[in-house]
Amino acid sequence: MMKQLRLSGSGGQGVITAAIIFAEAAMREGRQVVQSQSYGPEARGGASKAEVIIDDAPIYHPKIIVPDIVLSLTQKAADNYYGDLDRNKGILIVDEDLVPDIPDFPRVIKVPVTRIASEQVGKMLFTNIVALGVLVKISKIVSIDSARVSVQKRVPPHTVEQNMKALELGYNAV
Repeated sequence: MMKQLRLSGSGGQGVITAAIIFAEAAMREGRQVVQSQSYGPEARGGASKAEVIIDDAPIYHPKIIVPDIVLSLTQKAADNYYGDLDRNKGILIVDEDLVPDIPDFPRVIKVPVTRIASEQVGKMLFTNIVALGVLVKISKIVSIDSARVSVQKRVPPHTVEQNMKALELGYNAV
């Protein structure tokens, strides 16, 4: 059951944190996990990408070849990272407000991730956790309960309540 996920956006959107939390949730469920990340030289605003490979068996190659799911929170991320998706089985998830020119791909799921974080949680800071909720629901790789525990352990204590709300909103947005 190998699954490969690529989360992409720009620096400051929290895609790396979301990938780490997703990976921790998978480990919590007893799976083998590899998580990697890369970002441009700019701390904020530059390109950002995180990848997670999850399997029930040992993982011998730590790089994604053909992702099953690509999450893109910006137009540039969508343009740069969707091309490796399997056109028959892959899923492209985009922030419908920040990716106006959706790539021509058979399976696209549009969710207003940033808008949900801003309008329903109160800050764009929670975009990554809204996106995490979307990924949990669409991928069916980890349970929402494992994601909740991992979010709670990873975020600052004073933000747990808002992050839980963001996770639920993302999960229910699909």
